[in-house]
Formats: sequence, C-alpha cells, structure tokens
Amino acid sequence: MTSSRYTGTKNRFCRDGPRVTTDSRSEMITLLPRLRAFARSLTGAADLADDLVQITVEKALRHLDSYAPDTRMDAWLFRIMRNAFIDMVRARRDTQPLDDAGADTVMGEDGRRTTENRLHLAEVRRAMAGLPEEQRTVLMLVCVEGMRYREVAAALGIPEGTVMSRLSRARLSLAHSLNATPDTGPHRGIAR
Repeated sequence: MTSSRYTGTKNRFCRDGPRVTTDSRSEMITLLPRLRAFARSLTGAADLADDLVQITVEKALRHLDSYAPDTRMDAWLFRIMRNAFIDMVRARRDTQPLDDAGADTVMGEDGRRTTENRLHLAEVRRAMAGLPEEQRTVLMLVCVEGMRYREVAAALGIPEGTVMSRLSRARLSLAHSLNATPDTGPHRGIAR
C-alpha cells in the first residue's frame, strides 16, 4: 500500500501538493527580522509586534503544505501577517500600546545625537501611525522592505495601480506631517 503522505526529518511530501523541504523553513527563519519590522509598523508596539510575528509563523508552519514553492515566501508571509493583524484589530478592544523606545539603549554613543534621533524616530512613528492602515502597509512594504509594486499588489491582493496611489498618498501625508518636501527622486520599490 502506498501512502499519499510521507513525513521525514528532512522533507515533507504533501497530498496532491508540492514538496516542502527544510529550505522553506530556513527561508522563513531568514525573513524573521523583516517580519518583525513589518509587524512593528502595523502594531506600533514591540510586544504586539512579537505576538503578531509568532501568530504569523505559527499559521505559516501549520499551512506550509499550501505554500507554492514557485511563489515568493516573503509575499506569502506578509499576506498572512496582514490578515492576522486585521484579525487582531477586530478582536482587540481599546488598549494602550507600551512605548519601549527607552529600552534600546546603546552604550558609547553621543547622548545628544541619540536623543535627537530618538525624537525624530518618535515623530516619524507618530506620523506613520496617523496614516490609514492601507497606506501604512503599502509604505512599509515598498519603502522599508524594498518590495516591488507588483509584489506588494500580489501580497495584498490589490491592483498595482492601487499600490501606487496608496503609496503616493502615504508619502505626501507623511511629508506634510513632518513638514518636509516630498522626495521626487527614484524610490526603492519602483519596478526594477
């Protein structure tokens, strides 16, 4: 009798699906810092970001047999994270995020420069938190994660034109909030 499912230490064969190897899990591990950064931008708090990353990885591992190896792992994980974040927001009631900006102290740096940088970072975080969730998500994926417009569109399940318009509105709102002139030069994420 032939089994339609084989589980070993190295590889897993999925019923009527693609072969999933430890390479998929290794790739997932290398994406953890990017997932955490994206989670932080969505939640605005380190503790909630860690929870969101954990939820995302758990869901991804649980459904690894549905991952198609010919697709980008990062886009798949970002989509899982975004959906998990939406679920978190729906389930969460009025809670106050903890600010842990003071937790990451660095020894040996110029105190004035560090303080100015932290103040500027806090200002940027506040401005980003003021963006609508759709704009903030696109901004993070394109500008921070360096994803291409078509990759963001695929990850979020929206048209590429919608990605471009949300990104444009997010950049303008952010520049206005920070009293800066929007950059019109080339950006990370433009179709390369």
